[in-house]
Amino acid sequence: MSSMYRYQLPVKETQWKVDSQNEVTFVWEYEDGSDDLLKLYDKGKQQQWDAKERIDWSLDLDPENPMELPDELIRIYGSPMWDKMTAKERSNLRRHSQAWQISQFLHGEQGALMVAARIVEAVPDINAKFYAATQVMDEARHVEAYSRLLHDKFEIAYPITPPLASLLEDVLHDRRWDVNYLGMQVLIEGLALAAFHGLRDMSKNPLSASVNAYVMQDEARHVAFGRLALREYYPQLSAAEITEREDILIEGCWHMRDRFTSSEMWEAVGLPVEECMAWVEASESMRMFRTRLFSRIVPIVRDIGLWSPKVQAAFDKMGLLEFCDPNLDVDKLLAADEKVASEFDAKAHVTQTIQAAA
Repeated sequence: MSSMYRYQLPVKETQWKVDSQNEVTFVWEYEDGSDDLLKLYDKGKQQQWDAKERIDWSLDLDPENPMELPDELIRIYGSPMWDKMTAKERSNLRRHSQAWQISQFLHGEQGALMVAARIVEAVPDINAKFYAATQVMDEARHVEAYSRLLHDKFEIAYPITPPLASLLEDVLHDRRWDVNYLGMQVLIEGLALAAFHGLRDMSKNPLSASVNAYVMQDEARHVAFGRLALREYYPQLSAAEITEREDILIEGCWHMRDRFTSSEMWEAVGLPVEECMAWVEASESMRMFRTRLFSRIVPIVRDIGLWSPKVQAAFDKMGLLEFCDPNLDVDKLLAADEKVASEFDAKAHVTQTIQAAA
């Protein structure tokens, strides 16, 4: 069935077109470039996988709670609106809220696909082009996996949320390769890592948990790619150029912070939008959720050198400075994000062995 029949809100059937022009940079030095980027490219090649084969699509989702998540993750849990809902209404809300979140992952992955293709064109050294080419394949696979999860299992979908659309449009409008990196590899991918982490670890459904775990394995490499490239490039920029990047960073963080308000979802399930939004904005669970979303972004921002008093003040206003520990090992953090996928593979192998012996 066409995606247009899955959406819970009206969506124009024409494509979303972003007016963007990009410089295409050819390089004639094929041995120059960062050895670390070349190692990351090798890793990207070795970790390619097939979404049709690695994920067990024969598994089903629970219609009452598709990803088998705790109700505490629903933003209006404990509110007067929640208390008034029947068991059937709560079941419907679980399905819609989870489909809404996966829909945003799906749209974000398509945005990442577009930006990764642009980075191949624009980045100024060959090893970065090599790695970015593996990321294009990664992002196509992520779009495939989340699309199948929504279409075949949830059977509903939501359009892209306005804050995410705005940030993607800003990233695609900018012709500077490093701003593409900053917007996608650091902000969008960094936030996605934290969001995937929560769903992967709290979901008791093996299908949804494995999709998020396998996507995270790739995303951790993508964030490492952006971090490595920008950490080498930003010391070469002037103070004015750094200030401009910091302004882009701060604006992007506010966009991402507002991405998960989901006002359109409350309307689709027939709940009072203003009351739900007011509860969500004031809730401690939303504050903690927003804070955790930046657990990957803040240490990477510090690591790449965008750590002026202005950036720190903005993060303080967002309640994010708890993640600025200078002793935090970012490499270890990203390695842990990759490792869990191997653990899912090991569990799948054990299950297959037991089934074969039965």
